Amino acid sequence: MIPWFARTVYRLQEAAMHRPTFAMLAELERTQWLTREAIEALQARRLNTLLQTALDHSPWHAERIRAAGLEAAVRAGAVTLADLARLPTMDKKDARDNVERLVWRGVPGGAFRYTTGGSSGEPLIFHFGRARQASDAAGRMRARRWWSVEPGEREAYLWGAPVELNKTDRIKTLRDRLVNQLVLNAFAMSPARMDEYLDALAAWRPICLYGYASSIALLAAHAEARSRRLRLPGLRVVCTTGEPLYPHQRELIGRVFGAPVANEFGSRDIGFTAHEAPEGQMLLMSESHIVEVLDAAGRPVAPGEAGEAVITGLASLAQPFVRYRTGDVLRLAAAPAAGGQGLHVIAEVAGRQTDFVVAADGRVMHALAVIYVLRAVPGIAQFKCIQHAPDRMEVQIVPAAGWGDAARAAVTAGLRERLGEALRVELNVLEEIVPEASGKHRYVVSHVPLADALKQAAA
Repeated sequence: MIPWFARTVYRLQEAAMHRPTFAMLAELERTQWLTREAIEALQARRLNTLLQTALDHSPWHAERIRAAGLEAAVRAGAVTLADLARLPTMDKKDARDNVERLVWRGVPGGAFRYTTGGSSGEPLIFHFGRARQASDAAGRMRARRWWSVEPGEREAYLWGAPVELNKTDRIKTLRDRLVNQLVLNAFAMSPARMDEYLDALAAWRPICLYGYASSIALLAAHAEARSRRLRLPGLRVVCTTGEPLYPHQRELIGRVFGAPVANEFGSRDIGFTAHEAPEGQMLLMSESHIVEVLDAAGRPVAPGEAGEAVITGLASLAQPFVRYRTGDVLRLAAAPAAGGQGLHVIAEVAGRQTDFVVAADGRVMHALAVIYVLRAVPGIAQFKCIQHAPDRMEVQIVPAAGWGDAARAAVTAGLRERLGEALRVELNVLEEIVPEASGKHRYVVSHVPLADALKQAAA
């Protein structure tokens, strides 16, 4: 479709769904140029609105607000950003166990139920409203504009979340085409299907490619193995999401697709949170999120130091997420945005706590320590490492030409060199590695608790 027509269809769709997406986009285009101080004042105003909503409509939050002695300040709209730390944090178990005491079913526009499997496969049920939906969509459109991608221009999605896959009928396909979107199923990435995807991308000629970092990297690796030279002259950016983007993935994707790669940070429950800008920085959607970075004791760390991201979603009125422990490990930057925006800057998203491995002697390493071992061994098409205990690592392998006894020995020796000679390495050769319930292809999963070693892990 002609971009202006697709954009018009999208506007009509959002209006019909009572989502103020384009009004929010116009506001975001203005507010990103405010000073940092003005943006934080805006955050404080929206925080008060969120807490007032929680006090009136979410009994679970209301109890915590009163216990913290903040009810009067919330009623007066006088809560400051510093006051936020007086509230206790919440986690996925809190959200899972208290759904009915969290959700505001009377939120304007309605509350919509969503179930996410998450990386662990343990379901989380939560609710979001029209404002949250519009906020996420507007934030992504603004981020795309940083890369000169306008609403309505051709986009391709390598995606697989159930909410997108439960309506695969002709009407859904027609809607995608009308708004210039091509959706490729990240849940079905056999070699034959990936050949079809490469053909589809060549025919579609997208301006932007969007999908899970691991899925796009897998497609790029497949194209390179097939010696497929992609001709996508209009492609301006490849946007990856859902998981850490490792340096070798960035290099591979950029080389195969011939476009810059920009990573995105967020999740279904907390929403679209940050996006990489052309200057190389990841900019927070500061108008809709407050990010705290805490150590294992719950204390804030200094800019540049690593800790767990604890996020307050300012647009999450249907089911408030206030000081929500995400399990993501990141570092905030003290430097301002190089593009001149007043938005906060994330220096690094290091991964989830489960993306770190723990040696028998207590040393903590980023998943890359294991990934580099497997990448250096010939004969491996795909792999996944699962750490069950400090002295036990399961390694799933999809073999390629060159796999054999020497490769087996190299994997075992390399992992023992990193994690200790007592490590038991269980090698399982498979025809296919099944993705996570979320559709992502995780290279490393650890079931070993990190305790208070987050700083060491990030280092």
